[in-house]
Amino acid sequence: MPPSRTDFREAMAHLPAAVNILTTDGPNGRCGITLSAVCSVTDEPPTVIVCVNRGSAMHDVFKANGRVGLNVLGGDQQELALHFAGATKVAMAERFTWDVWDRTQDVPVLKDALVTAVGTIKHTVPTGSHSVLFVDIEQIRTRSGGQSLVYFNRAFHRLDATPLVSGGAQT
Repeated sequence: MPPSRTDFREAMAHLPAAVNILTTDGPNGRCGITLSAVCSVTDEPPTVIVCVNRGSAMHDVFKANGRVGLNVLGGDQQELALHFAGATKVAMAERFTWDVWDRTQDVPVLKDALVTAVGTIKHTVPTGSHSVLFVDIEQIRTRSGGQSLVYFNRAFHRLDATPLVSGGAQT
């Protein structure tokens, strides 16, 4: 018998994940959403997958615009994560008026994110309640230093860059 939805959600709450804001802008509108379901696929061509709930009002905007900005948040950006998760009820249009955006790209990217990546959605695969968006990355910027914002056990945490053991993982 497969695990219940509750059991699965409880298990996934124990899977630490980077906190990201996915953005888009184009003929179908401008929007952004906080998400943690992001994963690299390949480096040739540079591709990530992003999972977006099909029930979200923004799902179809991302798909229709076809261009996205992926912003990997730093440890000091929890407030932005909450805004784009809809927890603060700040209107979407207002969120994009703040002086946190780099406006030199065709989609909004954060000035101070740990990583910003701009790309094109190449494939979309519906799976259960979500769509898996395969995004080919065309531009990337990485900020050195700082902490990462992660989501673990249903709460935000800051992750320091100091490794527990020097030398990295062994395979």
